[in-house]
Amino acid sequence: MKTCLKISRDVSLLLKAVYNATPSMFTFWLLKIAYLRIVSCSFMCCLIGYCFLPFTCPAQLPEIPFASIVEQQLEVVTENNEDAETEDDSFLQAMRQFLENPVNLNTADIRTLNELMLLSPVQVQNIISYRMLLGNFISVYELQAVPGIDLQLINRLRPYITVSTPQYVIASIGERLKGGTSTILIRVNQVLGEQKGYGADSGAANNSYPGSKQRLFARYTYQFKNLLQFGITCEKDPGEQFFKGSQKNGFDFYSAHLFVRNTGIIKSLALGDFTVNLAQGLTQWQSLAFKKSADVTNIKCQLPVLRPYNSAGEINFHRGIGITVAKNNLEATAFASYKNIDANFVTDTLNNEDFISSLQTSGLHRTKSETADKGVQRQITLGGNLSYNPGRFHFGINGVQYQFKLPVKKSIAPYNIYAISGRGFGNYSADYSFSYRNFHFFGEAAFTNSFDRAFVNGLIISADSKIDMSLLYRNISASYQSLYTNAFTESTFPNNEKGIYAGISVRPNFFWRIDAYADFYKFPWMKYLVDMPSVGKDYLVQASYHPNKQLDMYLRYRSESKSKNFNPNGFVISQVVAKPMQNLRSHINYKINNSVTLRNRVEMLWFDKKGAGAQNGFLIYVDCIIKPLMKRYSGSTRLQYFETEGYDSRLYAYENDVLYSFSIPIFYDKGYRYYVNFNYDVSKKLTVWLRWAQTIYDGKNVIGSGLDEIAGNKRMEVKIQAQYRF
Repeated sequence: MKTCLKISRDVSLLLKAVYNATPSMFTFWLLKIAYLRIVSCSFMCCLIGYCFLPFTCPAQLPEIPFASIVEQQLEVVTENNEDAETEDDSFLQAMRQFLENPVNLNTADIRTLNELMLLSPVQVQNIISYRMLLGNFISVYELQAVPGIDLQLINRLRPYITVSTPQYVIASIGERLKGGTSTILIRVNQVLGEQKGYGADSGAANNSYPGSKQRLFARYTYQFKNLLQFGITCEKDPGEQFFKGSQKNGFDFYSAHLFVRNTGIIKSLALGDFTVNLAQGLTQWQSLAFKKSADVTNIKCQLPVLRPYNSAGEINFHRGIGITVAKNNLEATAFASYKNIDANFVTDTLNNEDFISSLQTSGLHRTKSETADKGVQRQITLGGNLSYNPGRFHFGINGVQYQFKLPVKKSIAPYNIYAISGRGFGNYSADYSFSYRNFHFFGEAAFTNSFDRAFVNGLIISADSKIDMSLLYRNISASYQSLYTNAFTESTFPNNEKGIYAGISVRPNFFWRIDAYADFYKFPWMKYLVDMPSVGKDYLVQASYHPNKQLDMYLRYRSESKSKNFNPNGFVISQVVAKPMQNLRSHINYKINNSVTLRNRVEMLWFDKKGAGAQNGFLIYVDCIIKPLMKRYSGSTRLQYFETEGYDSRLYAYENDVLYSFSIPIFYDKGYRYYVNFNYDVSKKLTVWLRWAQTIYDGKNVIGSGLDEIAGNKRMEVKIQAQYRF
C-alpha cells in the first residue's frame, strides 16, 4: 500500500510539472484523465495482491456474465425511465435460468431462441434453417458457419447455449413437483446517515417516514427446468411500516405465482401474478424491452405472450389467470386480471362526485398521503391474442380492455387533453412478421375504442456476412393512449410521436465492429415541459475492438437534440428551443487472467454547447473484478470520479451488484464514488453477498431534497443478501 501511495504522489508531481509548462484547458483534461487512470490502476494492482486468500471449495455457481452491450442497453433503459419502476429483475432471473439450464441448439424452436434476447430474427431463422438443412450441431462454435453470426456473438451466447443429443422431457405434474429446486432469497439494504424524513415528527401528515430505513426483500421460488415454477415474493420499501401502523400485515407488497409450461396443448398456464407481452408493444408489453443502443439491429420486441412474475416492482404485471394453447400452427392466449392499483382520489364537492386525478406508479407507501393512495382504484383487465405461425410467417390479432371502478379525470392542462379518461378503454391491434431470404419484416397496427391509431413497421436486413442493417418507422397519434406498454419509441410510452430510425452494423474483420444509427422524430402535440409541437434527432457511432479473449474495448460518440421550454424571464408563454447534447465515451475491458478483470471508462458530455444553458460533464472509473477459480469467494470494486455543471449534464454508469440486482446511479455535481461487492459460498446450498457503496460530494453540505435530505457531503449504502437452495 505504501508503494501505491508513493506512485500516486510521484505521478501527481510529474503531471503538475507538465501542466505548468503547457497550461490550457485541453491539456488540463488530458492530464486529469491520465492522472486518475494511473493512480486508480496502481491502487487496483496493489489491491489484487491482497485478494487471493487460501479458501478453496468446489466451484461456485457462475454469475450472470453481462456483455458490455447489455450493460449499455440497461443504462439506456434507466436513462429513458428515470421515474419509472426499476425493481423488475425478471430479465436477470431469465438469464440465470438459461445459465443453469442452457438452451440446446439442436432442439430449440424460434420461441426459445427469441427468449435469449441476444439474437436478431434473421439470426434465429438462419440457425433453424441451418439445422434443418445440415442436421444437428456438433459444437457451439459451428455457429460460425451460420450466416450473420460471428465469433464475438458466439462468445456472448456461449454461457447460455449447449449442443447435445436431443432429449425431449415430457414430465408429469408429479415428476415436476419432485425434481425441482427450491430457492429462498433474502435481501436487506439501507442508506446510512440521518435522512430528514426519519427524524421528523411522526404525527405530521407528510413530513416524516413512520417506518424503518431498511428495504426488505424476500422471495421463495420452486422451479423444475422451465416447465414448472411457483413462489411468493415480499417487499418493504424504506420508510414503510412493518407489522404496525398502516402495514399490520407485515410487508407492503406481496406477490404469488404459479406458472406451468408444455402440458399437452397448453403451452403456458399462469395463476396469480404474470406479465403479458403482445406484438411490438403498442397494445401491451410488461417485460423489459430494449430501445436505441449500440446493438443497432435489436429493434424488435420478441418474447412469449405470458411470463411468470415474481419481482418487487408493484406496477407492471397482471393478477389473475392466463392461458396459452397451441395446435399445429395456431396459438391462442386469453387472460383476466383483477387488481387494486394506486391512484390519487379526489372528491368534487360541487358536483358530489368522486374521481381519480392520476394513477400512481411509484409503489411507495411511506407518508400519509402515499398510504391514502394505496389500492384505491380497482382495475379489471381482459385480453387475448390469436396468432397463425406457419414457419417463416406470423400473423396475430391482439386485444386488451380495461375497466375502472372510479372515472379518471386528469388536471386541466394542454398536454393532458388526450390523456386517459373515463371508466374504461381498450387497445386492439394486428401484427405480422415474415422472413424472405436475408430480409425480416415486422410490424403492428393498433387502435383504441375511439379509433385513435398507432403504427410500427420495421425491417432487419442481413445484407452480407459482415453487414447488418435495420429500419423502423413509427406513427403514433397524439390521442393514442395505453397502459403497460413499451414500444420502440423515443418517449417512455407510445404516444404522440412520429419517427424513422435506421441502423447499420459493419464487421470489417474478426477484430473490429462498427455500429451506427440515426433517429429522426417529432412530437405532433405538446408534451410535459414542452409547450408546443417539437422535433428531435439522435445519432450514435460506436467502434468496438476485440482482438482476443483478454481485451475488449469500444469508443462511442453520440449526438442528440431535443426541444425544451426556455423561459428565463418567467413569461406566461414559454419559448421552445432545441437543446443539443454530445457525448463521448471510451471503455476498456481487460482480462488479466482467468481470475482477474480490469475495466476502465472515461466519459465526457456537452449539453447545449455555446447556448445559454451550457453545461459540461465528466466521469472516469476503474473496476477490478475478481473471481478466483475453485475458491469460495469472488468480488468486485470500483473507484470513480465525476464532475458535472448541473443536472442536464448528468451521466449514468452501470454497477455490479448482488445477484438478481443491478445499479445504475445518476451522477451530477462533483464528487467521488466507490463500491465493494463480496460474495462467499458458506456451503453448496448457502451463499451470502455483501455490498458497500459511498458517494462523497465536493463542496456540498446537503445531499438530496425533501424527506430524503441528508446533512453533510457523504451518502453511504449497505446491502446484504443470502440465498439458500435445496
